Amino acid sequence: MADYNFDVVILGGGSGGYAAALRSAQLGKRVALIEKDKLGGTCLHRGCIPTKALLHSAEVADVTREAAAFGVNATFGSIDMAQVNKYRDGIVDRLFKGLTGLVGSKDITVVSGEGRLTGPKTVTVNGDNYTGTNVVLATGSYSRSLPGLEIGGRVITSEHALQLNFVPNKVIVLGGGVIGVEFASVWKSFGTEVTIVEGLPHLVPNEDEALSKGLERAFRKRGIDFKLGVRFAGVEQNEQGVIVSLEDGTKLEAELLLVAVGRGPNTVGMGYEEQGVNMDRGFVLTNDRLETNLPGVYAAGDIVPGLQLAHRGFGQGIFIAEEIAGLKPAVIDENGIPKVTYCEPEVASVGLTEAKAAEKFGAENISTYEYNLGGNGKSQILGTAGFIKLVRQNNGPVVGIHMIGSRVGEQIGEGQLIVNWEAYPEDVASLIHAHPTMNEAIGEAHLALAGKPLHAHA
Repeated sequence: MADYNFDVVILGGGSGGYAAALRSAQLGKRVALIEKDKLGGTCLHRGCIPTKALLHSAEVADVTREAAAFGVNATFGSIDMAQVNKYRDGIVDRLFKGLTGLVGSKDITVVSGEGRLTGPKTVTVNGDNYTGTNVVLATGSYSRSLPGLEIGGRVITSEHALQLNFVPNKVIVLGGGVIGVEFASVWKSFGTEVTIVEGLPHLVPNEDEALSKGLERAFRKRGIDFKLGVRFAGVEQNEQGVIVSLEDGTKLEAELLLVAVGRGPNTVGMGYEEQGVNMDRGFVLTNDRLETNLPGVYAAGDIVPGLQLAHRGFGQGIFIAEEIAGLKPAVIDENGIPKVTYCEPEVASVGLTEAKAAEKFGAENISTYEYNLGGNGKSQILGTAGFIKLVRQNNGPVVGIHMIGSRVGEQIGEGQLIVNWEAYPEDVASLIHAHPTMNEAIGEAHLALAGKPLHAHA
């Protein structure tokens, strides 16, 4: 057993942990980064990156099927899952090598092994103690299930779904949130019959209701079935597949059941509670500066209540490093963090939904506007439908931007600037957006909300 001392000891090498490590090293701190698996965490190896690679393969499949409409003579044959997985793994491997090289080039001590908080500022790994002037907890999340619903056999999570070496004929997806609709989208493009079961009244229930309804219309058009507002009751497995029972008495049969009911905080057995860290249902509680109740102990990413997004964890990791260094960074506003769901069509948003804005400012004090992508040249070229919805305070700034359509996730960067910099529609309306781009639709929406609609009916 050996004892080591650092300025910053970070438990977890995912998006939050490695960002905190890189920024701390940049600020001259001696850093220990502890990771039991691979640097990059869930996002790089079992989440964001591999799923988006599958979604791109799915897009290529759809474009190939529709090629004749664009004057290209191409025939869709079948999906080669071995090649799809090889393509996906190649991307993950390249990014992983880049990340390990980047971390290795900095003054960061990477410790491989399972760490546990054994003192207020000490993490023990493989019998060695790593004590920091500051400690960052960033242990990420895991795929949750429902009480009594065991994972195994034909009942799988997103991690198992990523490793499938075949295209299933029929799948039931339990959960209509981000993970559920993304896998449903992939499988439908690959030729699978898909049914989503969601206990809440809408798909992507955390989004503005207009986006949820827009996605439901698009999924119906694509032939993706869904049962909304009905709860899961149970599942039986046999050699042919699964039989899923719903509380309304409906029985559904499929080859696989994907459980996509969200992610839980990875904090059990980490020693957090034993050391007196304030917790709530497994989540680590922090103040708005991401410090726990233990002075000098911070937390980042999916273990902190709020949006479970890799880029949120990344931003929090940078914030904590700068906070430790005394730079007094501005507090991260959760409402200002962009969200993207990468199904087809994509869903992207930042800021307040119409309902939340009405709650905050009063319904009579807000205005909304929807710009249909039918009037956008590039959207017509791409063959996508959808809209951009703006929410503003009357005589005030834009407080929410909500989009649905192919590739709208690429537009959320400008949306984030508009909302976070509290721009008025008139401010954005005076900016010239390149033509023809989908980005132009943001300009058109703001022109309309500023009272001077051009390619729009208002």
